[in-house]
Amino acid sequence: MFIILFDNSFRKKLFPFTATRAVADIRMGIVTIKERWERLINQKVFIRTEDYLQGLYEPCNEKDIISIDATVLPDEDLIDQILSLDNDTALADETGLIAGKKSNNLTAYKNIVDTRVTRLEYPWQLFQWNDEWLRKDFAMITKERTSQQISSTNFIQSSENIFIEEGASLEYTFINANDGPVYIGKNAVVSEGAMIRGSFALLDNGLVKMGAKIVGATTIGPHCTVSGEIKNSILFGYSNKGHDGYLGDSVIGEWCNLGAGTSNSNVKNSAGDVKVWNAFDVKFHTVGQKCGAFIGDYSRFSINSCINTGSFVGVACSAFGNGLLPKVINDFTFGTDKQYLFDKAIRDINNWKKMKHQKLSDEQVDVLKYIFDNLKK
Repeated sequence: MFIILFDNSFRKKLFPFTATRAVADIRMGIVTIKERWERLINQKVFIRTEDYLQGLYEPCNEKDIISIDATVLPDEDLIDQILSLDNDTALADETGLIAGKKSNNLTAYKNIVDTRVTRLEYPWQLFQWNDEWLRKDFAMITKERTSQQISSTNFIQSSENIFIEEGASLEYTFINANDGPVYIGKNAVVSEGAMIRGSFALLDNGLVKMGAKIVGATTIGPHCTVSGEIKNSILFGYSNKGHDGYLGDSVIGEWCNLGAGTSNSNVKNSAGDVKVWNAFDVKFHTVGQKCGAFIGDYSRFSINSCINTGSFVGVACSAFGNGLLPKVINDFTFGTDKQYLFDKAIRDINNWKKMKHQKLSDEQVDVLKYIFDNLKK
């Protein structure tokens, strides 16, 4: 039986991140949603998403499948329920289908069982729930495994809550895991003088530069470079916050760059509730007292940029300007109000990718062209 994580019409609630990826490729905690399901069920998982994104993923043309809504967050009881489904039966809640098992894609579900689940609905939930999922993922990944030895040059508290993968390097650092676990991925580097308080994850080939100050719950994705002050934030992968400046209560996509001195606000001067733009229902949502920025893939900020509280920044932007930047910056924006020409944007993205020995695939260019062609004029 093949497992497929599928996207539905609500995927747009998770923009800007699902503009360039399926829901299952979102990272929260240590792993992506897809990776979490694969680890928990010990089986390869396929993805079904919007047509313009499907070329990024391996197809699954099998008839015997279990389909699972990718926004549903797994636990052991739910997994048992799903794997125990009879053919042509499904689980559902008031939102819709949770999971269903079919032996033939043409047949309808004969029996639907109501159950309750936790769904990822909005981007602010990513940093709000990151601590919980960091702890769950840490337990899952490190179960019955032994950490690499921690060098005696480091100042460590609660070493039993720290796990170091093979090839990782950390010397003369300060790591406090009293309040949450700390995970350091393969070939990652934590440089001298860096100060980290859990919960925290640095994924494979990531770099924490000298003197960085990082407070949980923070996830630094693979091949990211970070420095300055970071609190309760997620960087998906291949992104840079390589210099001084503050990043808090924020989520950053892939291949983003925050110029030197760039900082975001995560609290209003009034200490009132923060409102964030959402593309699904085209309105602002009240999300709580603390909220930073949501920055889509391939977007970059000039040095000393001032990112406003509760900012929504789209895909493939080159943002710069005086004072606080606008709270909503649409896809392919150059500066704050001009359109980024497509060919120039692609050229610039590939220039950044060259720094990490990569380039845009044809499929990724097609995705970006689709987004560009569908910009609201």
